[in-house]
Amino acid sequence: MDKDVEKLSSLFKALAEPTRIKIMYALSIKELCVCDLQAVLNISQSAVSHQLRLLKNLRLIKYRREGKRVYYSLDDDHIEKLFREGLEHISHH
Repeated sequence: MDKDVEKLSSLFKALAEPTRIKIMYALSIKELCVCDLQAVLNISQSAVSHQLRLLKNLRLIKYRREGKRVYYSLDDDHIEKLFREGLEHISHH
């Protein structure tokens, strides 16, 4: 139980940071590269990359390479559902 609580705590900590939420929101709409996220969020490439690394380490997002570009998306249906449920929850309160 303690390991589950620790993992869940890490998940919610990751989701508690506004920039990471913005990234996940953008990725819930469509797959994006770092340069796209940089333009949408108006932050530096290094700041975007740092946040992406944290989200990737928690398996919240995944990536694929296409030539020199790397495209990011939400990791799987569970993450998309979690994100959508959160949005639904706040929309009716």
